[in-house]
Amino acid sequence: MRIVQTLSLKKDPDLISKYKEVHKNVWPEIKEGIRAIGITDMGIYINGTTLFMIIDTVDDFDREEAFSRLATLPRQAEWEEFVSQFQETGPDATSGEKWKEAECVFSLVSSR
Repeated sequence: MRIVQTLSLKKDPDLISKYKEVHKNVWPEIKEGIRAIGITDMGIYINGTTLFMIIDTVDDFDREEAFSRLATLPRQAEWEEFVSQFQETGPDATSGEKWKEAECVFSLVSSR
């Protein structure tokens, strides 16, 4: 299954540059947690202040359950609070609350 989500960054070139740098060295616990909830691949892309996250998951992925579980894993709350300085969301927002799912309107490969 593929999920695409969006999130807005603050309109500050210095913060955006730092956000990109931070994601070159994502904490190991964060990567482990992402894999543990059934995400098999993830990429984050940027256009201006808009982030696009493309997530590939196991077929029986339950988004609500998975992101609720992710919020309880080691260092996840700390990571969310840390990266919130760059994002147009509050420091207490979980990953599942701040990333908004995008609707697929066309796919060459399938009828998503």
